[in-house]
Amino acid sequence: MTVVSDWNRKVVAEFRGNEGRVGGPFEGSPVLLLHTWGRKTGTERVNPMMYLAQDGRTFVFASRGGSPVHPDWYLNLLANPQVTVELGTETFPATAVPVTGPERDTIYAEQGSRYPGFAEYQAKTDRVIPVIELIRKS
Repeated sequence: MTVVSDWNRKVVAEFRGNEGRVGGPFEGSPVLLLHTWGRKTGTERVNPMMYLAQDGRTFVFASRGGSPVHPDWYLNLLANPQVTVELGTETFPATAVPVTGPERDTIYAEQGSRYPGFAEYQAKTDRVIPVIELIRKS
């Protein structure tokens, strides 16, 4: 069984119906669907999120809009880093690997310069917003 919140359900349907493109708050932004598995339930969860493609690598950000706590999907992938990614019309397995230290700071700063909302999210919270690389399995 796959669990998708009501808001996410609409975005997921739009993503899948438009070859990976969505409107609304994501209009013109790079969006992927990240499948994780609940750390307590084992239930598959699907979350749309913006990503950064850089130097052949793909990164996502556990911003949760600058909330003081991490999003559930991030906690789920820490418990099980084997994820599935839908990117455009492709679906592939990947391993989610947190990026830390100066490399994390550089990648997050790049995302914040492209999409200022991400810089605002970091400014709103005391936690360091995690950066996660999605490494495609061959």
